[in-house]
Amino acid sequence: MDTFIIGADIAKARFEVAVRGPAGEQAWGSFVNSPTGFEQLAEQLAAAQPQPEPAAVLLVLEPTGGYELALAEFGCERRWLVSRPNPKRVRDWAKGCGRRAKTDRVDARDLARYGASQPVAHYQPLPPELSQLDDLLARQEDLQQMLRAELNRLGMLNSKPGHSPVVQADLTANIAALEARLAKIGQEIKKHFKAQPKLQAKLSQLQSVPGIGPKNGVYVVLLLARWEHLTEGRGSVKGLVAFTGLDPKTYESGTSVHKRASISRMGQSQTRRMLYMGALGGVRGNNVLREFYRGLVGRGKAKKLALTAGARKILVMGRVSANAGRQRWRWPR
Repeated sequence: MDTFIIGADIAKARFEVAVRGPAGEQAWGSFVNSPTGFEQLAEQLAAAQPQPEPAAVLLVLEPTGGYELALAEFGCERRWLVSRPNPKRVRDWAKGCGRRAKTDRVDARDLARYGASQPVAHYQPLPPELSQLDDLLARQEDLQQMLRAELNRLGMLNSKPGHSPVVQADLTANIAALEARLAKIGQEIKKHFKAQPKLQAKLSQLQSVPGIGPKNGVYVVLLLARWEHLTEGRGSVKGLVAFTGLDPKTYESGTSVHKRASISRMGQSQTRRMLYMGALGGVRGNNVLREFYRGLVGRGKAKKLALTAGARKILVMGRVSANAGRQRWRWPR
C-alpha cells in the first residue's frame, strides 16, 4: 500500500486514530482535539513514513458537529487528502461488512477501512467569503427557529385561562430581542454582499429567474458557489441536483413492490425548502415556470410533485443564469 489512510473518530475533546499503511493496520490511540494533538499526529506520521519517498496521506474524518473542521484544515495545510464522508453511509457500509460493535476505536478503524476500499470525495475548505456567508445564514436560521418556538409558546400561554403575566412579559421581551437580533443578522448579510461584488453580481443575476428573489436568492448563491468550489467548476447539472437532495429516489423490487417515488433529501434542508417556496410563489406569475407546472399537473402529476419538479428547475436555471451572466436564458427541455 503506497498511501497512509488515517481514520479519525472525532469527539469534542479528543479523537481516536487508526491507520492503514505500508505496515498494515494499526491503532495509534487517542489525541487531544487541539493544535497540540494535531502536531503529535503529524510527528507520529512522519516517523512512520517510508524513506526516501514518503507515501501519500488520506485523512478520513467523520463529520461531528464541526469538531472535525480544525483537524481537516490542519490536514489540508499539509497537503494531505482529506475526506468527510456521510456518517450514516460509513455505518451502513460497516454493518454490511458484518461489523456490529461501535466504539471510538472501532469507528476509527472503520473510517480507515472505508477510505481504503470506497471512493471518497475530497474535502476543500470554503473561501472566507463563502464560509462567512454560511455562518450568517446558519445563524439566521437558528434565530428564526428560536423565534418560532417563542411565538408558539406565547400563543399557547395566551390561550390558557389565568396565565402568568410574568411569563407573558418574559416571552414578549424575548420575542422582541430575537426579532432585533434577526434584523441585525439580516443587515449583516446585506453588508456582506455589498462587500463582495462577485456575490452581489451573482445574486442580481439569479433574481432574473422565476421563483428566485432576495430572500431565497442568498441561499441559492451560497449553494451554487459551494458546488462550483467543490467541483472546481466541472460539476454536472445532475450532480448539482443530487447534491441539493432534489434527485428522485425510486423504490421498486420485482413485480409487486412499487413504492411512490420521492426525493433523496440529501444536503441542506433549508436550501431545499427555500427552493420549494420559490416554486410555490413562482408558479403564480405569468412565466415559463407557471407553464411548466401547469403542464405537469395537466398530465396528472400531483401538485406537490409538480412543485418539487419546479424547485429542481429553478435550481437548474439558477445555475445557467449565474454562469451565463445577464444574457437571456432558455428553459432546458
